[in-house]
Amino acid sequence: MTEKKKFKLEVPHTYVLLLVMVLICAVLALIIPAGAYETAVDAATGKTIKVPGTFQFLPAGSALSFFDVMKEFVFGMESSSDIIFFIFILGGAFTIVQDTGAMAGGIHAMVKRFGKQQNLILILFIFVFSVFGGTIGMAEEVIVFVPLVVMLCKQFKLDRMVALAVCMIGARVGFTTGLLNPFTVGVAQGIAGLPLYSGLGFRLIWYALILVVTCIYILRYAKKIQDDPTKSIMYGVTVEEDETPDEEVALTGRHIAVLLLFFATMVFMVFGVFRYDWYMEEIATIFLIMGILAGIIGGLGANGTAKSFVKGAKDMTYAALMVGIAKAILLVLQDGGIIDTIIYYCAGSLEHLPKMVAAWGMYIFQLVLNFFIPSGSGQAAATMPIMAPLADMLGITRQTAVLCFHYGDGFTNLVVPTLGSLMGAVAVSKVPFDRYLKWVTPLCAIWCVIGLISVTVAVLIGFGPF
Repeated sequence: MTEKKKFKLEVPHTYVLLLVMVLICAVLALIIPAGAYETAVDAATGKTIKVPGTFQFLPAGSALSFFDVMKEFVFGMESSSDIIFFIFILGGAFTIVQDTGAMAGGIHAMVKRFGKQQNLILILFIFVFSVFGGTIGMAEEVIVFVPLVVMLCKQFKLDRMVALAVCMIGARVGFTTGLLNPFTVGVAQGIAGLPLYSGLGFRLIWYALILVVTCIYILRYAKKIQDDPTKSIMYGVTVEEDETPDEEVALTGRHIAVLLLFFATMVFMVFGVFRYDWYMEEIATIFLIMGILAGIIGGLGANGTAKSFVKGAKDMTYAALMVGIAKAILLVLQDGGIIDTIIYYCAGSLEHLPKMVAAWGMYIFQLVLNFFIPSGSGQAAATMPIMAPLADMLGITRQTAVLCFHYGDGFTNLVVPTLGSLMGAVAVSKVPFDRYLKWVTPLCAIWCVIGLISVTVAVLIGFGPF
């Protein structure tokens, strides 16, 4: 008697999931009528904004063909070239440092010295990233730190999910809750006519709450997988582990020199972002220079340095391509002309609701819209010119409308596949996107509930420009 073969449901590859999302968006573009607002340049922020009351439906017959939809994948690669090449250069430079043995020696020395303070180190990292997220709007830059924290977590017997959470979600805590974020709160308040960074005290309260909740969530998971490795979200996932050998590596003079160069580059990067508004091109350049110098100082030689760079860049191919493919989702929505239509219908549906319900509606609207417009400043330019006067009409303060915007923009950034910085960080960490979603969705839900409570309090107290 032959044994029946057990049916096993295979989880779709990340690229397959993204392709399906692109096709779903293409179908939406066929169903939802295309429309557009007129645009103008906002004097306060210099951003191109949508002019309220100017929405018009576009003529029919401009739907995307199947060929146009597939072409969006190519355009996605082209328009994401800055992030893609950033990832390639980062991978190459980091592998050079890694191949010198300096990183392995440094991580072993750190774990030997501070291994018993594991939770304190993780909390410190989360806090520091949250400060960067809340002040310089750290997003794509966090990708730089993921490989380093992956190596550290490996020595703590923790998985890649912890490393990804510490870096990326840590930065999102600050980015989302506003603080002094120039790309969300700064732009939105400028468009709404509010004093720059006003309302900081109120935002700090909710930042502290979300930071504490996030630390508890991450640390509980870390303890769970240390007690039972089979509870890891990465259990059963095969990942090439080539970052840090398990045996102890003694630090040499060359190793110390490479590490000093590496951390000097990190400090220089932060200084450049703060002082000169550096972005990916400049950061990639200094990491390229750092990689070359590290290869020379670390004794790899010209050929060894080149081989390490190529190896590191090759290992980042999956991550780089995923960013471009994810961008195709957004391009289909933009070229289908349905984003303005969604904003028009949603804004109109809020006009006749009671004040509290309307505020909740604004918040939920921004949460959903973030899938279509994942850029913080882009979403502010698209919605605040419409939401600010709508808030006046509903008796809601403009400060509350800004709160709804930056929470809505930030919370679902944990899960939207249209966000290049998220997809890049997930891919560089080598955590499968479906596993990441399974891990992060409960945390995202907790954040959303806290945000709803914050918006409710803001309406009750008449949160204003203080």
